[in-house]
Amino acid sequence: MTQIFHSLIGNLMVPTILFFVLGLIAAAVRSDLSIPEGAAKFMSLYLLLAIGFKGGHSLAQHGLSADVFAALGAGLVLSFLLPFIAYALLRSITRLNPLNAAAVAGHYGSISIVTFVAASSLLDLSGIASDGYMVAVAASMEVPAILSALWIAHRFSGTKEAGAVPMRDLFANGSVVLLTGAFVIGMLTQDKGMEMIAPFVVTPFTGILCLFLLDMGLSAGRSLLRNRHLLSAGLFAFGLMMPIVGALLAMALGTAIGLQTGSLFLLMVLSASASYIAVPAAMKIALPQAESGIYLTLSLGVTFPFNITLGLPLYLWLAGLV
Repeated sequence: MTQIFHSLIGNLMVPTILFFVLGLIAAAVRSDLSIPEGAAKFMSLYLLLAIGFKGGHSLAQHGLSADVFAALGAGLVLSFLLPFIAYALLRSITRLNPLNAAAVAGHYGSISIVTFVAASSLLDLSGIASDGYMVAVAASMEVPAILSALWIAHRFSGTKEAGAVPMRDLFANGSVVLLTGAFVIGMLTQDKGMEMIAPFVVTPFTGILCLFLLDMGLSAGRSLLRNRHLLSAGLFAFGLMMPIVGALLAMALGTAIGLQTGSLFLLMVLSASASYIAVPAAMKIALPQAESGIYLTLSLGVTFPFNITLGLPLYLWLAGLV
C-alpha cells in the first residue's frame, strides 16, 4: 500500500498538475489573479496545434496498421456507449429529469482535449512513450457521444428539438478542425516539417501548458464556487464516479486490443474526461431547454479538477499495472 501511495504522489508532483492546483487555490481564496482572455485563447490554439502536429508526425513514423484501426474502433465504441451508462447512473442516483440527464450524459462520452494534453505532458515528464495515433482517437471521440445524447433525449424525454443540431456545426467545431488539421499536416510533412517547427511545438510546450492549466484552475474553481448551489450530493458523486467508470471500461477494452502503457493511459483519460467546449455548444443548439448550469458545473467544476489532480496519477498507475 505504501508503494502504491508513493507511486500516485510521484505522478501528482509535476509542474503541470501543481499549477492547476494553484489556480484552484487562488479561486478558493478569491484572488484577483487572472490570465488575459486573448492570452488564454492563444494558449489553447497553441496546445491544439502542437499536440496535433506531434501526433501526426508520430503516426507518419509508425505507419497505418491494424493497431491504428483497432484503437480508433475502441474510441468510437466508448464514445457511443458511455452516454448510455452515464444516463442510467444519473437516473439512478439523482433527481434529474430525462432531458437534463441526457444533456449531462453527452458530456461524459465526449472528451476534454485539455485533459488529454495534460495527460500527454505527464507521459513525457515520466519518460513513457505513447502512440501518435492517439490524437486521431481523441478527435474521433468528439461527435459520437453527442449523437448518443440526442438519441437518448429524443427517446426518453420526448423532446422534438433533439437531433436538430446541424452536423456541420459538430464537425466544424474549432478545436476539432485545428486538432485534426494539425495532425494531417504533421503526418504529411513528416521529419522535414518537425525539424522546421520543433522550436515552436516542442521546447515551449510544457511552460505554456503550465500557464494554461493555471487559467483552467482559476476557471474551474470559480465556476464551482458560483454554481455550487446546483450540485446535489448525487450529482457531485456522479461527477467523481463517472470518470472512474469510463477509465475502467477503457482499461478493459484497451488491454483487449493490446495497447501499451502510454497509449492505454491516454485511452483511459479520454474515456474518463468530460467535454466542456464542444458538447455544451451542441447542447445549447439541440437541447435549449436543458439546464446549462448543471452540465457545465459538473464537467468543468467537478470532473475536470478531479481528473487533473487525482485522476491522471490514478489512471497512469492503473495502466502501469497492466
